[in-house]
Amino acid sequence: MASRNVLLIILPLCLLGMLFTSAVHASRDEYKFATEQQRQDFKKLTATLRCPMCQNQNIADSDAMIAHDMRRKVYQLITEGQTSDQVIDFMKTRYGDFVYYQPPVTKTTIWLWLLPIVVLFVGAYLVFTRKPSTPVTQDESAALAKAEALLEEDK
Repeated sequence: MASRNVLLIILPLCLLGMLFTSAVHASRDEYKFATEQQRQDFKKLTATLRCPMCQNQNIADSDAMIAHDMRRKVYQLITEGQTSDQVIDFMKTRYGDFVYYQPPVTKTTIWLWLLPIVVLFVGAYLVFTRKPSTPVTQDESAALAKAEALLEEDK
């Protein structure tokens, strides 16, 4: 009798759970475009704009809420007739240069390219311009010979 009561409780909960999971999978964005060019621009832009929350995922593949908002904004701007460059400029203004996978070269980003080269040249300079080691004096060679003799005795 107790197992039947448990079954009567669990079965409706399972059905309710399946109902909610199917609704989650059905919430995919569908956009309608006036021309095929707009559709292609939308696909290209959503693939080239980075999700600020997901770090290395574009907004086309991201399920983050901010990516949904960004896709809606890209759709709105494209249907208003703005070019791809205008949409990218809008997103960079709103979210920063990080949102675009091809950041511009600025005073701060130039160091990302130049610093490894500078470190390489400084390292090469230090390696190739070091002073030769000084020769061992007679006192030092006598002390080394004595230490080696002691080591041989211990074996």
